[in-house]
Amino acid sequence: MNVKLHTPKSLKMGSGMGSMKQFLLSLLATTVSIALTFGTAAIIDYKKKQREKREIVMMVMYDMYNSLVAIENADSMIRQSMQAQLQIAEDTTKFNELMFTIARDGMAPLMAVTEETTTERIFSSSIETINTVGNVLFTENVEEFYHNRRFYKSAVCDSLTNSVKENPLTTLNGVLYFDQSDYAMLSGAILKDMRRNFARCKQIMKVTDKEIDVYRVIREKMDKNTSITDSVSASTPEDVIRLQMKINDAKEKLRLN
Repeated sequence: MNVKLHTPKSLKMGSGMGSMKQFLLSLLATTVSIALTFGTAAIIDYKKKQREKREIVMMVMYDMYNSLVAIENADSMIRQSMQAQLQIAEDTTKFNELMFTIARDGMAPLMAVTEETTTERIFSSSIETINTVGNVLFTENVEEFYHNRRFYKSAVCDSLTNSVKENPLTTLNGVLYFDQSDYAMLSGAILKDMRRNFARCKQIMKVTDKEIDVYRVIREKMDKNTSITDSVSASTPEDVIRLQMKINDAKEKLRLN
């Protein structure tokens, strides 16, 4: 007797296994697609954050570099003023020749170290900016640098300038007894600390002198392009004279009327 066995449709031609395989392949494709989508987005976001981080770091390093240049110039001016003072003390006949040098260099530190604190405010007041940089040691050294810059401005520049104003350097005794030694020593000490902060920041963020120089050139070019154009020219002496003559003429006509 012939017995016929019934084969379920789900097993015929491997249809069940084929459906399962198709399902798994579809699931795998979907998973890979999602992974690629989110993975690509994550990579793009990571690169964007790295660019933002580097831009902030370079902006701060550029600001620190400019501050160091200004303070180094101020420190040099103080020493130049003391050298002129020494020459006068050794030969008082040089007073008339050198008194203006002392007065100029005594006041110059105030002009050399400006009130430019835009970058400091951006960096110090924004938690998001600090989080973007994401380096505590860098942040601490930057904050210490800015603290020293403010201290230099008040304790050296402003104080020295006030001393010059209170003691006009127009007489021999005024020049000879104008003591700048405390300012010179304080200037050197603060400058040393600021240089150390700057060097640490370069090391921490792996910033080279060449990178700072390239960034400086780019920024200076940008600043030049965005500065006031020649179309907005400053008043010339001739312009002022002509304007004043018109005012005088108008006043004369007013008086006659």
